[in-house]
Amino acid sequence: MIETPSLVDQYCHGVLRTELGLGTFEARLARTEGPPAPGTTLFDTQTGFAVRRWCPPLLGLEPHCPPARYLARRRELGVLEAGRRLLRGSGITTYLVDTGLPGDLTGPAELASAGDAEAHEIVRLELLAEQVADTSGTVDCFLANLAESVHAAAAEAVAFTSVAGLRHGLALAPEPPGPAEVRGAAGRWLAGRRVGGTLTDPVLLRHLLWIAVASGRPLQLHAGPGEPGSRVDPVLLTDFARATAGLGTDLILLHGHPHHRHAAHLAGVFPHVYADSGAALVRTGARAVAVLAEILELAPFGKILFSSGAHGLPELHVVGARLFREALDRVLGAWVAEDAWSLDDARRVARMVASDNARRVYALD
Repeated sequence: MIETPSLVDQYCHGVLRTELGLGTFEARLARTEGPPAPGTTLFDTQTGFAVRRWCPPLLGLEPHCPPARYLARRRELGVLEAGRRLLRGSGITTYLVDTGLPGDLTGPAELASAGDAEAHEIVRLELLAEQVADTSGTVDCFLANLAESVHAAAAEAVAFTSVAGLRHGLALAPEPPGPAEVRGAAGRWLAGRRVGGTLTDPVLLRHLLWIAVASGRPLQLHAGPGEPGSRVDPVLLTDFARATAGLGTDLILLHGHPHHRHAAHLAGVFPHVYADSGAALVRTGARAVAVLAEILELAPFGKILFSSGAHGLPELHVVGARLFREALDRVLGAWVAEDAWSLDDARRVARMVASDNARRVYALD
């Protein structure tokens, strides 16, 4: 067996504090804007099947039990007790939590308490800029407060994360925008936005990225599935990776699937670029072994990090962790069985990917 005694979940969100019915629960199992196909449910996905495999035993049920029975047991226990059992059964010992999503989600401290684990905050750059804009009356005030807020956040959080790829696409000019360009973009955005409006201006998105790079904190970049037609292939970040090389800030490419091979390749080319392996496994379920093997083909083992990418449902933390452990055990175990690897090397690499790499990158120790 390839042992992974503890897991550092290097990117996730909090869990919902409210009870969920069948429809609202299953809607969180897949990225969809509408109902499932007639006669089916969203449990009929790789993620849904993985939930039914790994989560029922943690609530005292048999694996693969019907969704209605599982959710009835969940309601019987209550949202707090069910969440506690699921999180503590995941094997995750440290959560790095992006607090930038709306909704009634637990924060890092609550997640740590429920999961009997450690938790640290990741600050979402775009939300930070939007909050600053809500309280800044002029362009000069906005830009000064933005720089100060990023600096203050860097003193508290373990990393920054950016959804520039989801808001605009990753085909951004790689160099930092000039002061006049930034002032012009800020003026146009502030003049046309309402309180709470989202940031999509490409100049300001680039400005945010470069402020974060200057902070020295690790910068996570969403490079996975976005809106239909969005350009989120991590290969589009090649020039930005080249421009930030040697500046002391690590870049972590999140959610690379279905472009995970490109993310792994960039991690192999640039010393400061890392590839996330986690959320790809949640979406691919029973195919997780093949996806993880492809990442391990291209990225150096010291450049791969685990995450669940979980949002809203504690079940997704469980599924992310269990699929990762199973996939890692099967991939590395096969290589040991073929005498391509020694067992000691396999266990050392498993610890690197499961926790040691994240502890180094985010300075958790």
